[in-house]
Amino acid sequence: MKSRTGRQRRMVVMLSSLMICGALLAACQNGTEESQDPNGTGNTQQESDGTTVHFTEDKGTDGDNTGGDDTSASGNSGEGTDSESDNGSSGEEQDSSDDGNGATTEDPLMEKRSISALQTTIDAQSVVTNAESMTVIVNKQRSLPEGYEPDDLVEPNVPFSFDEPHEKRHMRKEAAEALEKLFAGAKADGIELRAVSGYRSYQRQVSIYNNNVKTKGQEYTDRVSSVPGRSEHQTGLAIDVSSPSVGNVLEEVFGTSKEGQWLAEHAAEYGYVIRYLQGEEDTTGYVYEPWHIRYIGTDLALDVAKSGLTLEEYFDEANIKL
Repeated sequence: MKSRTGRQRRMVVMLSSLMICGALLAACQNGTEESQDPNGTGNTQQESDGTTVHFTEDKGTDGDNTGGDDTSASGNSGEGTDSESDNGSSGEEQDSSDDGNGATTEDPLMEKRSISALQTTIDAQSVVTNAESMTVIVNKQRSLPEGYEPDDLVEPNVPFSFDEPHEKRHMRKEAAEALEKLFAGAKADGIELRAVSGYRSYQRQVSIYNNNVKTKGQEYTDRVSSVPGRSEHQTGLAIDVSSPSVGNVLEEVFGTSKEGQWLAEHAAEYGYVIRYLQGEEDTTGYVYEPWHIRYIGTDLALDVAKSGLTLEEYFDEANIKL
């Protein structure tokens, strides 16, 4: 039994060896065939160093490969577009906000002037459409809406030339607060001012205008008084100011007083301008009134004072450069 078992083992070993050799031989044959033409096209080349180089056919008509190439190209193109778009946007922003020297080219004052341009704030009947604006322009050609009355009238805490209650002691809130600062500034400089006449209702303007016509004549009245509905006093943004040094009168003499000169020099610092300038009657429609100041806000008032223009000229589109 032992001898027979040994022969069997030797036979198994021999058979196994033969099978391994056969497998190796088959593998070698397959490798040779693949090296000759891996894709069945015969596109192979033997390099001088014995390395076999395979050439693959161009499969440009292959949907998957073409799609992959297009996707890649599209992706690169998309990234390029995004990058250009970002750079372009950045460049445009720089152009609109920087003049190349780090200075901003946008002018907020010009924008405010444009918004308040005279030609854009009246309707067909020359009635202003921005009555609530701090920059509304009311004059002989521009009326307030019928029945207009500001809804934020308050009494500024400043000394008046009279003691009794009256509507003319009132102004719009923002203008009243600015007037308080103006009077405080004047007092700090040793200047004594008095408020004389602020807000004026339509009905009161009717009374004043008719009385002036009756006592002084139509021609004179039209030079010094407003037709009802066209008075700046009705806006609540204008006030007449004088001083005890001239008896609190509203006359040109106030303009030559130290108080009048202080007002002309410093009013803009508090958002006010001398509304009816000397020598500008043809533009404003009214004679010189050094006592009549109008609130428009500090930034604009300073610019108006610097320009030397009347409000009609300052807010004229012809003088607005955007």
